[in-house]
Amino acid sequence: MTSRAYILVEAGIGRTNDALKALQKVPGVRSVDAVTGPYDIIAVVEGDDLNAIGSLVTGKIHPIGGITRTVTRLAVRAA
Repeated sequence: MTSRAYILVEAGIGRTNDALKALQKVPGVRSVDAVTGPYDIIAVVEGDDLNAIGSLVTGKIHPIGGITRTVTRLAVRAA
């Protein structure tokens, strides 16, 4: 069963568009939206399991230029 998570992303000043475009190219990222509020971007990611999501976030998302902080929220039940 595929696992899903919502990644709340803070971007550096003036870096939101660059981070958003880079996130769209990452395999496993299903959608990316710029949002208002304390976070700049929300990305929906999917992986085979919790470990795959963790590897995706730490290995592919954290290194993206312009991203200063992420918070990962695991989906516990999908509709």
